[in-house]
Amino acid sequence: MSILQLFSDFLSIITISSCLVLKVPQILSIYRLKSASGINIYGLLMELGSYTTTTCYNYVNGYALLSYMEYPIIIVQEYALIFLVLKYKHLFNTRTYVLITVYFVISLGFVSKVIPSPVLMYIIPLCTPVSLSSKAIQLWEILRTRNADSVSITTWLISAFTNFTRVFTIFMDSADKILLTNFILSGTLSSSIAVATKYFQTKKQD
Repeated sequence: MSILQLFSDFLSIITISSCLVLKVPQILSIYRLKSASGINIYGLLMELGSYTTTTCYNYVNGYALLSYMEYPIIIVQEYALIFLVLKYKHLFNTRTYVLITVYFVISLGFVSKVIPSPVLMYIIPLCTPVSLSSKAIQLWEILRTRNADSVSITTWLISAFTNFTRVFTIFMDSADKILLTNFILSGTLSSSIAVATKYFQTKKQD
């Protein structure tokens, strides 16, 4: 095994380890404040859709587990985060429960291959614009409301770090251009959200 491959595996382990706590600071921040101000639910739902599709895409294509294991880990945390945002923004209703059911049915359909795997080939290119849009919406929410009280800087810094490390590990494993583009642009937007959050939180303290 080459030194580059060993380094890639090391980065994968670091990335996966970081993702074990990626959303935890954000979850704790909302729970502590009992508020989801500055958090955009539509951005979170788009992010969840992107994470889920990417996980299914990697799984169905048989890519190395180490190259995408962080996604299932993040998805579980995303569930908890979305639950809290829905709770504190009082968005639980019949429509919400229907959407939850549809989400799980489609996800299981992809994983079990009941839904033909080629369908993912048409959907996966959408993950890049969807993922970027979800982060752009979150960034816009902060800039529009000038409020980042519930937003966790730590979460977005970890997000930027894991995105940029994945650029290297994906290149070493599959060099999938779609995934590489997604990680580069996602890392850039995550960094922008962290900067915007720091700015408005510091400004409020002043």
